[in-house]
Amino acid sequence: MSTYQELLAQKAELEKKIENARKQELAEAIAKIKSLMAQYGITVADLGGKSSTGKPAVGKGGKVAPKYRNPATGETWTGRGRQPKWVEAALASGKQLSDLAI
Repeated sequence: MSTYQELLAQKAELEKKIENARKQELAEAIAKIKSLMAQYGITVADLGGKSSTGKPAVGKGGKVAPKYRNPATGETWTGRGRQPKWVEAALASGKQLSDLAI
């Protein structure tokens, strides 16, 4: 039976082998891609890569407008994520989300 330290050493050795194999296969794949691109005259732009306009990529959007309002307190909820307690209470009392819509 192997000891904990022996198993950790084996794990480290396997991780090194995995990383080396990954690097080797990645290098081979890149060489093959470059060869095919040269053979067919394909550019990065043809692949839908980065645009040449210099515009930044679209990231996360801004804040979302609230869709629901608590008539008693004026609290709002966007409809995303977990329902606030006031929404849960309103639904439990028989109301529907459409009753709370702004």
